[in-house]
Amino acid sequence: MPRNLTDKVVAITGGSRGIGRATAELFVRQGAKVAIGARNLDVAAKVAEDIGARAYQLDVTVPDSVQQFWTMVEAELGPVDILVNNAGEMIVSRFEHESDEATLHQIQVNLLGTLNGMKTAIGPMRERGHGHIINMVSAVGMVGLPGCATYSAAKHGVVGLSEAVRAELRGSGVDLSIVLPIPAQTELTSGVGRGRFVPLLTAQDIAGAVLRTARRPVYNRYVPGWTNPVTRSLFLLPQPWRDAMGRLLKADQLLHTTDFQARAAYESRLGHSTRRRGAAL
Repeated sequence: MPRNLTDKVVAITGGSRGIGRATAELFVRQGAKVAIGARNLDVAAKVAEDIGARAYQLDVTVPDSVQQFWTMVEAELGPVDILVNNAGEMIVSRFEHESDEATLHQIQVNLLGTLNGMKTAIGPMRERGHGHIINMVSAVGMVGLPGCATYSAAKHGVVGLSEAVRAELRGSGVDLSIVLPIPAQTELTSGVGRGRFVPLLTAQDIAGAVLRTARRPVYNRYVPGWTNPVTRSLFLLPQPWRDAMGRLLKADQLLHTTDFQARAAYESRLGHSTRRRGAAL
């Protein structure tokens, strides 16, 4: 039976933009009490006012900030029932051209940020005997994507982390899920070239998958669903066949099909240098 989300407390990291905002909106419509955390509190506060949520300052890379976010949400809204670890950062670049700062930030936000959220949530949830942690991953958490090597590595790390911690939580009453979407039309993927035969999702498509996961917990939810058997089938193929499939889907063409000018505003907003000095795109 689907879980009733009315009056459930839902905390969403990276909740002021893209998939995070769309997810927050859907939970609010279900009657949940939603907290969105973001580095830019002014932007988050405006979004929260627009959709009927609450906004909090949050830097997922800093454990103390995550703990403060959690403490404030529980003090104002009540015990957190669902944590959506959504905050993410992606740089498109040839690996050797990516700045050390960009590499570090992607690992910190995508992997360490998820780890910090999980560490903060598990204790209270285990003590209460219930709760649900939903980690936003990506299809590249299962299959490495040329041009997004560090992002792929971080998301692979989240998959391994989630699988291990899920086993530790068995019997505790705390659910853990991962959502693995293909790219969506968000600021994070601005200018990114599309692969062959691969549709471009909307943030609402992925938010809907998060909501379905909260209502009916499963460990891994691929978005769209057909990518689950396709991804699993790839691992059964010899490596040369997998390479050929990647070429067929144009997965190896990201660096050549991406409009880097269209990504300039997003990468500038990240607040750090994304490429080594003098490096080509």
